[in-house]
Amino acid sequence: MKPTGFFLVTLVLHFALAAAGLMGASDSALAKSKLNIHQATLEEPNPVTPEITTEELEKILASGNEPVLDVRSRNEYAIAHIPGSINLYEKEVEQIVERYPDKKTGMVLYCNGPFCGKSRRLSEQLVKRGYTGVRRYQLGLPVWRALGLTVQTDLEGFGYVFRGDKTAVFVDGRSGAEFEAGSLPGAVSIRVGEAEKANEDGRLPHKDKGTRVIVFANSAREAREVAREIARKAYWNSSYFGGAFEELRRAGLWPR
Repeated sequence: MKPTGFFLVTLVLHFALAAAGLMGASDSALAKSKLNIHQATLEEPNPVTPEITTEELEKILASGNEPVLDVRSRNEYAIAHIPGSINLYEKEVEQIVERYPDKKTGMVLYCNGPFCGKSRRLSEQLVKRGYTGVRRYQLGLPVWRALGLTVQTDLEGFGYVFRGDKTAVFVDGRSGAEFEAGSLPGAVSIRVGEAEKANEDGRLPHKDKGTRVIVFANSAREAREVAREIARKAYWNSSYFGGAFEELRRAGLWPR
């Protein structure tokens, strides 16, 4: 059984009592073993389509067995999305019917979190069309990010932030020699293993954890490793560029 909101609050209370020394050792161990926010959902009353947990979504993405559909706007998706998800915006039902004609196809929808009704409304429309495998990650992108799970930025979104957000921090995850040879104007150099030090020495804005932070490197995989470490330093608005530095250079975002 997935923990409900009330159940999670109860577990947190048990955990607090344990920390204060007001519970027995066995009770304390039980509370700690059950307290796992990655296994929680909103547990909405009378849902038309079921929710899935963060843990379940991670497994679905890793397996690649069913599509995960981001139903936010194209611009939002380009700026930040769950890696491996597919963007569908405008005439979503028609697009899904065309792409996935088998109405038994399993699929997961997500949008902008607990208070975003887009994925809920779309899932209900699909049920009316006869689809039986629709589920929702109703916690959405905000909770995914809050749990320290990094997100991807596409070229279009990178350009949007670079041109319009003068507070954003751009992180070059390549080698120090490559950084010195030429990088994005204003970028800071942070390699794998340096996030904690960067949080202390000013390369990362430790007094404003909500600052946009976008990591780029020679590959998306390299950038993602750095971005993951940065996200675990509570920079919930961080992401990584899903391409290579050379793509940014060729895009002409800055004068040479």
